This record gives sequence, C-alpha cells and structure tokens, in this order.
Amino acid sequence: MKTIIKNNKFLFLSIFLLILISFIDLSLTYQALTNAGNQILSMLIIVPPIFLLIGLFDVWVPRETIIKLMGEHSGIQGMALAFLLGGFSAGPTIAAFPIAMIMLKKGAKYSNVLFFLMVWSSLKLPILFYQVTTIGLSLSVIINTAMVFIFILGAVIADKVFTKEEKQAFERKAQNIE
Repeated sequence: MKTIIKNNKFLFLSIFLLILISFIDLSLTYQALTNAGNQILSMLIIVPPIFLLIGLFDVWVPRETIIKLMGEHSGIQGMALAFLLGGFSAGPTIAAFPIAMIMLKKGAKYSNVLFFLMVWSSLKLPILFYQVTTIGLSLSVIINTAMVFIFILGAVIADKVFTKEEKQAFERKAQNIE
C-alpha cells in the first residue's frame, strides 16, 4: 500500500485536497471534478487517434525511407520535410515526442528531429491562422520568419554541440522505448 501511495502521491494529494475543499465549499469540489472530467474526456478524444497514427507511421514507413529523406546526408531536403511534417501537424505538442522518438529510432538526423519538434510546437497552421487574425499578417510574417531562422540555427547548433556519442545515446534510448 505504501508503494502505491508513494508512486501516486500527486493523485492522493489531489483527492485529499478535494475532500478538504468539500468541507469548505461543496460547489467548488463539484466544479473541480467537472473540470477534471472534461479534461479526461478531451484527452480520450485526442490521444487514441494520435497514437494510432504514430503506430501506423512506425509500421508503414521503412527505416531506409527515413534515412534517405531525413538522415545524416539529407541536407535541406530533410529540414524541409521536417518543416512540412511539423507545420501540417495536428494535435498537442506532447504528441510530437513519440513521433520524434520514432524518427530517431528509424535513423533521422538529430537536427531534423529537433527542427520538427520546434516547428510542431509553434509554427503549425492553426497557430499561424490564429496569429494572422489577432496580430495581423505583416507582424505574423516577421515573427514566423524570425522563428524559422532561429529554429534552423538552434537545430544546427545543437547538432554540432552534441557529440556523436551523446547523439548515439539519444538514439539508443529511442530504440529501447517500445
């Protein structure tokens, strides 16, 4: 029982706090449980299709294809593909990490995977459309052009800073996660 509590201390702390709050204000507890239920429901709607697509990507796309398109000698083509995959993606940023893991596992260049993660997190089409409607086209173009250059620079620098052994350690970790 102690190990269950120790492994799930945040859950048990939350339950304890909910019980404590229910003595103070029952409507607040109801609101908290309603919000938690809505969050769980939204995750159950989003996460299964994402993991289905990730599984299909893992099975259907051969390692040789990833190495050819995004591997060590892919050059600008690998960066462009990483941009397209990240920019036309759907779902929360957390869904990009399993895809990045599969890319590393299949031999994608480290800088291409980093660039993919950066683009997914902030340059997706829905985000771009929202930016244009809120801050205008000209400012959106300036911001996003600067981000693309910074992301490319960051990915290339990270690729140079990490040693071959460190990158191989990342790839081994990606290979072992299943």
